[in-house]
Amino acid sequence: MSKRARSLEEKVQIVKALENGTHTISELESIYKVHNITIYDWVYKYEKYGLEGLKESSSWKRYSKELKLKAVKDYLGGEFSLREITRKYEIPSDSTLRQWIKKYNSHRELKDTGMRRIYSMTKGRKTTWKERIEIVQDALENEKNYQQTAENHQVSYQQVYQWVRKYEDGGWDALKDRRGRSKNEDELTPEEKTKLEIRRIKKENERLRAENAFLKKLEEIERRRK
Repeated sequence: MSKRARSLEEKVQIVKALENGTHTISELESIYKVHNITIYDWVYKYEKYGLEGLKESSSWKRYSKELKLKAVKDYLGGEFSLREITRKYEIPSDSTLRQWIKKYNSHRELKDTGMRRIYSMTKGRKTTWKERIEIVQDALENEKNYQQTAENHQVSYQQVYQWVRKYEDGGWDALKDRRGRSKNEDELTPEEKTKLEIRRIKKENERLRAENAFLKKLEEIERRRK
C-alpha cells in the first residue's frame, strides 16, 4: 500500500465514499492504495471530531507522565487492546504506545512530553535492524512526522528521514547495516533458509493477527451502534 501523505480533501472523499455506500472497503483500498485499517481510523476520527479529526496536527501534543502510565497499565491489565487505548487517550499511533510500554517494562522513566514542537536535536544512536523497522513503521503511521518519531524513539530527525527514504527505495532489507555484510539468500544453507522462512511466516502471522483483532473490535463497535 502507498505510504504517501494524504490531503484533507482526499481523506474526506474516501470516508464519504464508504459512509454513502458508493464503494466497498476493498474497492477503496484498490483505488487509493491505502490500507483498510487506515481508512477505518479516518472514519473513526471523522465521526468523533469532524473535519478537524482528519487534519494533520501542526502542534506537538502534550502527554503527561501520568497519562502515559495510565495507558501502559491499561494495556498490561489485559482489558483493552492497543487500538482501544490509543483511541481512549488520543495517542497518535499504536507504535507510540508500544514505545511507552517498552520503556516501562525496561524500568526507564516515562517523562512528560513538552507542549512545543521543537526541531529534534537528539544525537543519532546505534540501532538494530528490528528497531529501524519499528521506527519506520511509526513514521509512516504518523504520515511521515519525522520530528515526533525521532522523539518517540530517542534517535535523530535525520536518522528517521534517511531510514524512511531507504525503505521506500529498497524495502525492509535496505535498513540492514551493510558494514558487516550478511549472507545473500542464495549463500544460505538449507537449514538457514528454513529458519529464515519460519521467521518470515511468524512476522506475517503476527501482522495478520493484529489486523484481524482490530477488525473484530471494529465490527463489535459497529454492532453496538445499530
